[in-house]
Amino acid sequence: MSEFQSRVLKLVSMVPRGKVTTYKELALALGRPRTCRAVGNALARNPNPVIIPCHRVVRSDGKIGGYKFGERKKAKLLLMEGVMIKNGKVYLQNFLTKLPKSR
Repeated sequence: MSEFQSRVLKLVSMVPRGKVTTYKELALALGRPRTCRAVGNALARNPNPVIIPCHRVVRSDGKIGGYKFGERKKAKLLLMEGVMIKNGKVYLQNFLTKLPKSR
């Protein structure tokens, strides 16, 4: 596992149940604002998606985005955690959590 992926997964582990973050927020927290796609690739290789909650990462426009087990499963997990989804989008204003800068 690369250092970058390790940092991404560590940050995702900080997102509490019932909240989400975005690929962009993760990139900003890493101090690398142009790496949104690399963040997504790191999450796609999450070795333990049950423990490291990569389903809590959505697109900046609120759309669910991709997930190793499919978009429907991702939406179901978010709904079970209390995240409201309407028309395929998360209400970011209610459920977005900001992450601290990572070193």
